[in-house]
Amino acid sequence: MAHTQSFIVNGSFEQTVSPLDRGLAYGDGVFRTLVMRDGMPECWPQHYQKLVADCAMIKIVCPSAELLMSDLQQLFLPDETAIAKIIITRGEGERGYAQPAITNPMRVVIKSAIKTYPATYFSEGVNLHICNTPLAAMPLLAGVKHLNRLENVLARMEWTDPNITDGIMLDEHGNVIECTAANIFICFSDTLITPKLDRCGIAGVTRQRVIDMAHLLGLTVKIEHITLPKLLSADEVIITNSIYGAFQAKSILQTVWSPTSLAADIRKILKV
Repeated sequence: MAHTQSFIVNGSFEQTVSPLDRGLAYGDGVFRTLVMRDGMPECWPQHYQKLVADCAMIKIVCPSAELLMSDLQQLFLPDETAIAKIIITRGEGERGYAQPAITNPMRVVIKSAIKTYPATYFSEGVNLHICNTPLAAMPLLAGVKHLNRLENVLARMEWTDPNITDGIMLDEHGNVIECTAANIFICFSDTLITPKLDRCGIAGVTRQRVIDMAHLLGLTVKIEHITLPKLLSADEVIITNSIYGAFQAKSILQTVWSPTSLAADIRKILKV
């Protein structure tokens, strides 16, 4: 089978990931996924700032923006539009959890083809599943896009229906946190609400951009706990990520929403 992805490791097309790498052994690292448009990373300052912050949370020295940009420019053509995934790990280490005395962080950049979504996702919205797999509380790592995503993997196994686009994940108390591959917002009138991520979940770059720019749409943003009944009673439900920007939910369980312009308006201010 032909590879649909290409990659670069520590700036080299020849180097591979060591079996001693702590990212492989323990998920000891972080990552970001973003769009490369015309050979340039979209929202690069925000993505790099989040990469630095996430690395700092687990005490990894993040490679410089210049070094990562050099990797991107090696891997992507100047006129290319595709998806980039940047992975930073602590690097190689001996067996055991103790951090090596000297670490040499490893960086990987992977190129994938841009994903094409059905036109109905943009015009009508998407169907969402409620996942049975809960997100465990881990306040120290809340918001961090670390490499241990087993909860998301298990949650994504819960459905095979191609008509379902994503699944909503709850915490152990039944609060709505995120989707398996997106953040989530609910709207009541002119108020946009997104879940608190102080105990678990990923604080995505696009989520933060929507929070920062919602005023352009005349919306006030609140960050608070969201129960499933509250989500199902919302005027609108929106999911966001860096690849597609924003989609409206058209159905969750037995609740159905008619199409509105909010997701399109959000994509417009995001310039997606």
